[in-house]
Amino acid sequence: MCRIVSRAIVLLSVLISVAMECGGSQLRAVIVDAVSGMPLSGASVFDCEGKFIATNGVDGRLPYVNPDSYPLTIRYIGFAETVVSDVRADSIRMQEYVTELPEVLVGTRRHKVLHMLAYVREYSTLTTYSDTVFLFREKMVDYMLPSEKNRRFAGWRNPRVLSSKSYYRFTNASGLDSVSDRCNQHFSWTDWVGIAPKTELPANLRAMESGTDTLKGKYSATEVWRKSGSRVSLDVNVLADTTSRKWVPNLGAFFRGNVDFEQFRLKLKYDNVAGDSVLPIDLSGYSFNIESNGRGRGMFMFNKADEPFFVSTYGEVYVIDKEYITLKDARAWERRKAGSYDIAIYEPAEAPELQPAVQMLIDRVNGMDHDEIRLGLAPDKRLAGRKVEKVNFGKAVLKRLKGMLGIDHAIGSRKMKKNWRKFTNDRVERNNSRYEDEDDAE
Repeated sequence: MCRIVSRAIVLLSVLISVAMECGGSQLRAVIVDAVSGMPLSGASVFDCEGKFIATNGVDGRLPYVNPDSYPLTIRYIGFAETVVSDVRADSIRMQEYVTELPEVLVGTRRHKVLHMLAYVREYSTLTTYSDTVFLFREKMVDYMLPSEKNRRFAGWRNPRVLSSKSYYRFTNASGLDSVSDRCNQHFSWTDWVGIAPKTELPANLRAMESGTDTLKGKYSATEVWRKSGSRVSLDVNVLADTTSRKWVPNLGAFFRGNVDFEQFRLKLKYDNVAGDSVLPIDLSGYSFNIESNGRGRGMFMFNKADEPFFVSTYGEVYVIDKEYITLKDARAWERRKAGSYDIAIYEPAEAPELQPAVQMLIDRVNGMDHDEIRLGLAPDKRLAGRKVEKVNFGKAVLKRLKGMLGIDHAIGSRKMKKNWRKFTNDRVERNNSRYEDEDDAE
C-alpha cells in the first residue's frame, strides 16, 4: 500500500513539474516594446498554421498556447511581425516602425473632404457542429470623411470595397476539405469596422512626451493608451464598457440587437499627432478581433437557422494614402462604382509576409480548374494569380486611381473642351484676318 502511495506521489510530482514547466514559462512570456520595455497589450497571436488563436492581456503576458502550435507569429499594429520558436521564452521584444505617408495639406475652404485609401487583410472563420469555413481575404477600400456636417453629402466612415480577392477552405467533421474563391454565406465583420471619430487624449497624457495611461471600464480595463512623441497607439476592449462603443459607431445596431459578442478588441495607431486629440487624418492603421456566438443570422445570412455557429474575424487595415479633396470630386468618387477590374491591390511595404499555410491556400485556389467549375462560362481572369503590388509609403496611389476611375479624365475633358473652344476662336480670328489681307491685296 505504501509503495502504491509513494508511486502515486512521484507520478503526481512529475505531472506537476511538467505542468509548471510548460505553463510556467508561458506565464513568464511578456510581449514588450523593444525600446522602452513597456508591455504591449492586445497583440495578436497566430499558430504555426497561420490561424489566429488569441490576444494577450493588459499586462502583456502571452496566454497559454499548446507547444504543438509553435512557432507562433505575433502581430501588433505599428510594430514589425515577430516569430517565436522557443516555448520557454520569457519575453518577446517587438520593434516599432515609423509610418511615412505622403504629406497631406490641411483642408482649405474648397478642399474640405478627407479621402483615405487603405489595404485590408482579414482572417475569418465560421464554425458549426459539423463544418468549418476559413476565409483569407485581401482588398482595397476607401473612406470619405467631410470635415464638417453636410446635409447634401454624408460621405462614408465604413470601408467601401474597391477590389478584393477571397480564398475559402471548407472542412467537414471528417477532416476532408475543399477550397474555392467564393462562398454562399457572408460571415465577416470587416466591412463594419470603420474610421473612429475625433477623440480627446486622456488628461494624464496631454502634458507628457511619452507614457501610458489605462482607463478602467465597468468590468475591466477598457482603453490602454501609449504615447511616444507624436505617435499614439490605443488598445480598446469594446466589451469592457459601453462608452468604448464610440470607437465603432457603425456597430451600434448590433449591440442593441441580438448579436452575442464574446470578444471585441480594437487596436489603433496614430502618427503625427498634434494637440490634445487624435483625428482621422492622423490614423495610419488599425486592427481588430471580433468573436460572436450563436446569433445574428440576419447579418450573416447563414442558411441553417436551427444550427448554432461561431464566427471569428481578425482584420488588419493599413492606410496607404490620404488627401483633402473638393466636394465636387468627392461626389465624383461616390458615383463611380469601382469593380475588381479597375483597381489593383496595393500591399504596403510593412505588411508581413503571408504565413505558409495561407500561401498554400492561395495556391490551391489559384490552381483550380475554373473553366470546368463554371461549366463552360468564361473564366474570371482576376483569379489567375494573386496580383498584389507592393508599395512604399509616400507613393501617391490616390492620384493613380483617379486616372483609372475616370475622375482625372473628366476634369481633363472639361479642360480640353475649354482649350478647344479657345483654339477654335483663335483659328477663326486668324482665318478672318487672312481673308481680309487677301482682299486688300487684290
